[in-house]
Amino acid sequence: MTPESTIKLLDRYYSAFNTGDREAFFSLMADDVVHDLNQGGSETGVAAFREFMARMDRCYRERLEDLVLFANEDGTRAAAEFTVHGEYLSTDEGLPTANGQTYVLPAGAFFQIKDDKIARVTMYYNLTEWLRQVGA
Repeated sequence: MTPESTIKLLDRYYSAFNTGDREAFFSLMADDVVHDLNQGGSETGVAAFREFMARMDRCYRERLEDLVLFANEDGTRAAAEFTVHGEYLSTDEGLPTANGQTYVLPAGAFFQIKDDKIARVTMYYNLTEWLRQVGA
């Protein structure tokens, strides 16, 4: 891949996320995609990522704005920086009670690209700041 094609791939990924087009979102991933959860473990495979997103869609409404994308010279690694604008809709397991709290957080992600697909997504945001914003 080229840096430009990687940037276009990630632009489609984030567009699909923001529009809620989950089928387009998952179609951009390798079958064995590795998803490194923020301050947590890793999950492997599109099926695990689907389960994660089903929980996210149930508990949160998020829109990612101010997106900036970066790619290395051969397009195999990339990064994204953005601002998460969210609403906490339903209580997520092990987290404070949800009552529609809103939050705005800077966040980032790192990617590995293989065979024109996203092979790894590593997410990062400041969980302590999110907890403060939702009143924990």
